[in-house]
Amino acid sequence: MDITIKDIEHRYQMKTPFERLAIYDVNAVIKEGSYVAIIGHTGSGKSTLLQHLNGLLKPTKGQIHLGENVLEAGKKTKNLKALRKKVGIVFQFPEHQLFEETVLRDIAFGPINFGVSREKAEAKAQEMLKLVGLPLELADRSPFELSGGQMRRVAIAGVLAMEPEVLVLDEPTAGLDPRGRKEIMDMFYHLHQHRKLTTILVTHSMEDAAVYADELIVMHKGTIKTKGTPRELFANRSDITALGLDLPETIKFQKQLEETLGITFKAPFLTIKEAASEIRALFQEENAL
Repeated sequence: MDITIKDIEHRYQMKTPFERLAIYDVNAVIKEGSYVAIIGHTGSGKSTLLQHLNGLLKPTKGQIHLGENVLEAGKKTKNLKALRKKVGIVFQFPEHQLFEETVLRDIAFGPINFGVSREKAEAKAQEMLKLVGLPLELADRSPFELSGGQMRRVAIAGVLAMEPEVLVLDEPTAGLDPRGRKEIMDMFYHLHQHRKLTTILVTHSMEDAAVYADELIVMHKGTIKTKGTPRELFANRSDITALGLDLPETIKFQKQLEETLGITFKAPFLTIKEAASEIRALFQEENAL
């Protein structure tokens, strides 16, 4: 399903002395099957925006169309439970939400809560264990006996067991080491490609935004400052750094290389593989002269 965000505003603690404007004038269209990364400084409104995507927060102005579902300021939302089945959110440190006695029960909890029989829910839970790369032998273990990385995969499996059409990821690799981060991000990208999931990633990692996303949305001080493909946005380095954001390490390396050699490459290096390919081509040109 497509997601259309129209003139969204959200104020916390409205009509109190503590009222605060969190996001305003937010407009965006997220196409079905796309992979969108939302980036921005802490406090830019990223997390507030994502909580509107399955009705955890309601707009104080504007509306959001999620397929046939509409979240609109001042109006009661129909079929909110069905919407939350379609839009799954993986929050930061999702393992903190584990609570059942066994891994299998924890993953099966969501489907059972939506009316699926225990037998079918547990079969789905076993399928999701495999999908997130965990052995079935863990099914009867307490989730609290697992490693941190395994617990996170169990929590993710619980979201996927709901069979969402949209997967929203709020800093899903927070606290992981570089290897664990790459494994989790590669897993999400595999799911995105093979299950045709619309994927929305909220991240501080410019590397992840550059490598995985089709489109970037840049939040700044509560609204969307700019958007475009990673190649378009990272080609304008000064625009990104002016917003106080970092650049991917490959872009930093490219900048240093261009300054050292006195040349300009045609496009930004989004991956190490691209950087290696461009440097190889450069040396081949030099050798041919």
